[in-house]
Amino acid sequence: MIFYDATGALFGLKLKINTNNFTTQIQICFLVHKGTCSQPGSGWTGPNSNQELMAEPLTKVVLNPVQRIIEEKLITLLRSCKTCQHLHQIQSQIVTHGLQHNHFVAPSFITTCSRLRRIQHARKLFDQIPLPNTATWNVMFRGYSQNELHRDAVVLFRKLNRAAALPNCFTFPMIIKSCAKSNAFTEGEEVHCCAVKRGFKSNSFVATSLIDMYSAKGCIEDAYKVFGEMSERNVVVWTAIISGYISCGDVASGRRLFDLAPERDVVMWSILVSGYIEMKNMVVARELFDKMPNRDTMSWNAMLNGYAANGDVELFEKMFDEMPEKNVYSWNGLICGYVKNDLFSNALESFKRMLVEGHVVPNDFTIVAVLSACSRLGALDMGKWVHVYAKSIGYKGNLFVGNALIDMYAKCGVIENAVVVFNCLDRKDIISWNTIINGLAIHGHAPDALSMFDRMKSDGEEPDGVTFVGILSACTHMGLVKDGFLYFKSMVDDYSIVPQIEHYGCMVDLLGRAGLLDKALTFIRNMPVEPDAVIWAALLGACRIYKNVEIAELALQRLIELEPENPANFVMLSNIYKDLGKWEDVARLKIAMRDTGFRKLPGCSVIECNDSVVEFYSLDERHPETESIYRVLKGLTVVLRSHGYVPNLTADVAR
Repeated sequence: MIFYDATGALFGLKLKINTNNFTTQIQICFLVHKGTCSQPGSGWTGPNSNQELMAEPLTKVVLNPVQRIIEEKLITLLRSCKTCQHLHQIQSQIVTHGLQHNHFVAPSFITTCSRLRRIQHARKLFDQIPLPNTATWNVMFRGYSQNELHRDAVVLFRKLNRAAALPNCFTFPMIIKSCAKSNAFTEGEEVHCCAVKRGFKSNSFVATSLIDMYSAKGCIEDAYKVFGEMSERNVVVWTAIISGYISCGDVASGRRLFDLAPERDVVMWSILVSGYIEMKNMVVARELFDKMPNRDTMSWNAMLNGYAANGDVELFEKMFDEMPEKNVYSWNGLICGYVKNDLFSNALESFKRMLVEGHVVPNDFTIVAVLSACSRLGALDMGKWVHVYAKSIGYKGNLFVGNALIDMYAKCGVIENAVVVFNCLDRKDIISWNTIINGLAIHGHAPDALSMFDRMKSDGEEPDGVTFVGILSACTHMGLVKDGFLYFKSMVDDYSIVPQIEHYGCMVDLLGRAGLLDKALTFIRNMPVEPDAVIWAALLGACRIYKNVEIAELALQRLIELEPENPANFVMLSNIYKDLGKWEDVARLKIAMRDTGFRKLPGCSVIECNDSVVEFYSLDERHPETESIYRVLKGLTVVLRSHGYVPNLTADVAR
């Protein structure tokens, strides 16, 4: 390593150490500061104190050559810093050398804090800088933006207006974006005025951000006014105004501007294509896609997602196979497309294919989509494997992945694992709490669900409507009618949550399972919203438990009106008649079902076998090993009966 002494003369320092090692580099900074690495006999042993270094105003401090080396080394260390432990070590050296107010070191430190999600740490140092320059202000604004703390950025901007530094062409776009993201549109208009006063009216960066902000507000006329006042418009500005019209639902105006644009790039084309996709107009979207002079992966992905959203499985599979280049978002589009169209086995097979031939690393969206498929299939073994894989690629503490894991374990029947994942989360959001509460309730752990609700409130997380669906379900499983009504009342009075159809359904189920069928019917009739099929089905299910034919027939009549093509409702009433021995009514219902062309959907089971998910339907003979399967099932039936199992033959098995 080569250092300068205090007089500027070069000298060599030979150290037999690994200079790539983080701790070693910190030690070098310490040695240089102490003067250990200075030229023998030069007489320089480093600055006497931090106070001496900072005795004059920041702008007048002139670093000696060795101090300059330390500054460069610290900046390099900050850029490569990956852990909070290393960050604290670097900070110690920054303070030791008195560089916490340095206009190069301080911004680098703030940037690193932002990257490591230690934004408050960055703000603390920022507030200690006597006269931060514009670049330092911008770094702080960018840190807030990167951490989605847009409101804090807007509040901080007010302080800049009272400071010595002046906002520049990089400041305004960041603040305007933060105003849009935090719905601070009044403040955004104030920033707009400030930008005009500062002479940035025609700056393309500022104008683009203003167009985006007014579009987000829904004021497309104001966005177009900004566009119209510009003397020169580049392709980015044209793209912004076209995107604004499309985001406001006016694709026709966006298309007119697109046709007027003097220059079009692939981004502008892709935005227009996406606009037609949002309108479900895949024909025009495909026409535009085919006309594109150049297509990038983003435009291919847009078409892929469009076909998937429209349920065109064959077309989105074809689109994926034709893609010249696939990135992680392409694979995500394929996997999510299968999940959206209930083709969960295909989603898992695509994930395996991605790992084998994709040449890309899955991101958190990939993992969440795959875990969703595992949840819907009950594919526990595959879900466990994905859990281990997610850890191996660095998603151990990822909140989105954690929430998906809780949901997967809960829906696959291993609620204990769901609780473990929940407790291991560094941070929990409303989705985390709702998923674990609903999971506990579904599995019959009602006391634990209610206890988790109390823990949620004590942690300062305010419940929402989904939370109360889980709480009311827990009360249903425990038969806590009185408590259920208290929670229902608390939802309205304490949290100002307007009950939705799901909450009313829980209350009907609560009353029905408790045998209070008359009260359940009265509750339905007094509901401020129109009862849907789920509510009447809950009442019909309770009628079977308590063999109440009168209310069951009423519920069925409502269900026929709401779901005239659903045979399950007839089957439920038929089973009630069977339980009561009313065979004439059973025969009458069967005739009615036959006359309307109803067929009962066959039951389906899903199992994992040899890393694959296999579906079986009732009386299914399509499987290549059907003969062996039925032989095993027959043997299992013999074993079950030898242990006292008596099958329930009262259920309707009509096909």
